[in-house]
Amino acid sequence: MRKPRDYDSDLRALAEKAKAIKERRVRQLGDLVAATGADALDADLLAGVLLDAVATKDAATREGWRVAGASFFRGKERKPASRSDRHTDGTLPFDGSAASR
Repeated sequence: MRKPRDYDSDLRALAEKAKAIKERRVRQLGDLVAATGADALDADLLAGVLLDAVATKDAATREGWRVAGASFFRGKERKPASRSDRHTDGTLPFDGSAASR
């Protein structure tokens, strides 16, 4: 006779795995913001820029952004703002909650 499958533990394991993946993605996005120097921007400004990028449908503009991003990852134009030029006020807290501001 086969041992019955424990669906509750399977669901817990999947939930933990999903949480770990989400946390890794958030951490990677934060690293990207810091690497580009965008952490020097006010949180409201950065959110506005990202919302505008999401709403943009112009293919030429999006392609220009894609090319610039690809060259950034290849090491060209990788010049984030220096630590002394960055402003820490206006940035989001580490937990990502804007409500605590």
